[in-house]
Amino acid sequence: MSPREVLGQAARLASSGLLLQVLFRLITFVLNAFILRFLSKEIVGIVNVRLTLLYSTTIFLAREAFRRACLSGSTQRDWSQTLNLLWLTVPLGVFWSVFLGWAWLQLLAVPDPDVIPHYGTGVVLFGFSAVVELLGEPFWVLAQAHMFVKLKVIAESLSVILKSVLTAFLVVCLPHWGLYIFSLAQLFYTAVLVLCYVIYFTKLLGSPESAKQQVLPVSRMTDLLPTITRSRAFVNWEEAKLTWSFFKQSFLKQILTEGERYVMTFLNVLNFGDQGVYDIVNNLGSLVARLIFQPIEESFYIFFAKVLEREKDATLQKQEAVAVAAAVLESLLKLALLTGLTISVFGFAFSQLALDIYGGAMLSSGSGPVLLRAYCLYVLLLAINGVTECFTFAAMSKEEVDRYNFTMLGLSSSFLLLSYLLTHWCGSVGFILANCFNMGIRITQSLCFIHRYYRKSPHKPLAGLFLSPVLLGAFALSGGITAVSEVFLCCERGWPAMLVHVAVGALCLGVTLGTAFLTETKLIHFLRTQLGASRLTDKTT
Repeated sequence: MSPREVLGQAARLASSGLLLQVLFRLITFVLNAFILRFLSKEIVGIVNVRLTLLYSTTIFLAREAFRRACLSGSTQRDWSQTLNLLWLTVPLGVFWSVFLGWAWLQLLAVPDPDVIPHYGTGVVLFGFSAVVELLGEPFWVLAQAHMFVKLKVIAESLSVILKSVLTAFLVVCLPHWGLYIFSLAQLFYTAVLVLCYVIYFTKLLGSPESAKQQVLPVSRMTDLLPTITRSRAFVNWEEAKLTWSFFKQSFLKQILTEGERYVMTFLNVLNFGDQGVYDIVNNLGSLVARLIFQPIEESFYIFFAKVLEREKDATLQKQEAVAVAAAVLESLLKLALLTGLTISVFGFAFSQLALDIYGGAMLSSGSGPVLLRAYCLYVLLLAINGVTECFTFAAMSKEEVDRYNFTMLGLSSSFLLLSYLLTHWCGSVGFILANCFNMGIRITQSLCFIHRYYRKSPHKPLAGLFLSPVLLGAFALSGGITAVSEVFLCCERGWPAMLVHVAVGALCLGVTLGTAFLTETKLIHFLRTQLGASRLTDKTT
């Protein structure tokens, strides 16, 4: 498959995932806003910080390294060895679930059972749900490697929606159940997610068309189970070594990703109520990152991993692949920068209004607006980092990944220390400031790698980080106008004034996007080309 064909598949996967996620996230957004009206800040803090941290840590440590290693390289491999390697995530998940569950029950302060009942049951069920989700890992990797459009997004979005519906029903009808509600909803979510993949592959492998076209390297469901033969090793040892390298890195990356929750959980710098407000604002602020940046990062990581060969710099690669990868990277950087700047500039003036609509006075008063404004800046760094790291991790050699682990170790230590100090200085916003600092360091590391990678080639993908002065001026002017509009029109002067504030913001946004359309012609051409190719491919498949 040529680099441009792989690019078309990646673009189709990203665009389809983006549209579907926007639709499904809007539904869950409304459901979550409804659920918040029935919850206290304390129970939100326990569920969204402590129990979710248990679940996400178990999942991340058990599967992240396997995903990155098994998605690298061509799909032409001995898939029985790759699947055997992926099934090792299940016993690894059991280990982490038991170990972390013990820590959550024995080492952390147990909340007052009169305020938050059934904490122990919540720990057990959240840990068990992580193990259930790992049962679908071989199916997930196989689907991603063969770029099955829409399957991942539909499965995950359907699971999230059903989880939210179940949570809303139980919160309204059985509020005295406490943490039973969220534990059962979490277990239901992982069960539906795995079932979606199992049902899809069962139908696909059972169809005559699949057997004729040989779409997959397996022909029946039993081929997806672990197999032991004497003729070859149980796993591909090169993949296993790469997995170990990524595991060391993923352990450190998890500290950076969830560092503020670890500090909150183990050092008790915030009470459960403040933790709940912080987590709601964090989830709301990262909504665009999950909707837009995550599908792009996941899809184009696969693209870069398939097009570029590890262990080789740009001069030793196929020059067509190098040129296509450079053009894609430049356009993605430009897109990430524009999206992040738009969120940062306009999010500053609309943070309080957004929180008031989403969660009422519980969020819009106090520290909520300040947190969300700070998070808007963080989203800009998230956008750039997602693109730079998806290229860097796809192109790095095993030795470079190992060296990067030492950098991540330093970042993890500095982040934890900085988070602790900044939260004592300026409260929960200190977590976001610490995240911004560490994200800036990670971006710098990735930019240095990209510069070295393309240093001896004629391609300059980092040009995507430069905008025209006219567009920068449009952003600055829009930021000033909307900030003044918020002071005089929002958010305690009634709905007519707030609607005028929204209209001012919409006008400024239209002018800014129009300026971007006129000045960033190269990016517009890239988007038109790839979206057009995606639509054409969708019609023919």
